[in-house]
Amino acid sequence: MGPAEPRESQGESAHRPRDDDENFGYNDPAMNDPEFQGDTRYAADARSRTNVDYADEYRFDDRETAEYQQPIFTEEELQGLGPDAPGVPAGPRRVLPLEDEPTTLVARYLFPTERYRGEWKRHWIHLSTPLAIGAGATLLLGYLAGFLTRQNVDGLVTVAVLIWLGVIGWVAWKVLDWYFDRFILTNKRVMVVNGIITRKVAMMPLLRVTDMKYEQSALGRLLSYGTFVLESAGQDQALREVKHLPNPNELYLRVVEEMYEPQAVEARLGKDGEVGEDA
Repeated sequence: MGPAEPRESQGESAHRPRDDDENFGYNDPAMNDPEFQGDTRYAADARSRTNVDYADEYRFDDRETAEYQQPIFTEEELQGLGPDAPGVPAGPRRVLPLEDEPTTLVARYLFPTERYRGEWKRHWIHLSTPLAIGAGATLLLGYLAGFLTRQNVDGLVTVAVLIWLGVIGWVAWKVLDWYFDRFILTNKRVMVVNGIITRKVAMMPLLRVTDMKYEQSALGRLLSYGTFVLESAGQDQALREVKHLPNPNELYLRVVEEMYEPQAVEARLGKDGEVGEDA
């Protein structure tokens, strides 16, 4: 065995500054004062104070660094994340703003004490059959008229043209009937008004509605239309099935809210009115 290395004295080992002490801030100048070299209590107290000060400083620096690491987004970066952005899942829907006044076509059927909630024309899909018949008749009779003209059969050409005019007149009538056909909602009832020369008004009080549902086919979901089915307490129902209504989910929410939460509708209308007056 080789010669034993000389041990350091206890005093030198206890008070000699170490490299890690310097790195962690333990080089207190007072500890190097010869007057306090032998006072171990002072050395322990100095180390404790230095350690606490360093810990506080470390926590502050860590918190400050964490604040600087928080991401900051600009309005341009967040613009594509709004509720109307494509691809963003829709949250709870709110009903669209209510119309202020009914049209002259509908106002004549409302009595003064009921509150108007809205009116809707049927979806344009309601005209799909008449428009398809008109387009088909135009193509078919146009081809037939051209063929008869080449055959020099003028009388049949006139008949073909008259038939075409009759079909187009029927299509125009259906379009006008669609325009004057309205589904109406008030705080007391739902109504369907249709007809050009002979007007028909069907209505059902909201208090008598026991069940309501709407149905959507695959095409209806694609084009946003549906059929409403209203069930009432009575057996004879003047208004039970209403086809081809636009935005059925929106309309369903509005009717249900009017049936079960009329105070919420009044509160929203009052709030909107106050905002409009302030603006």
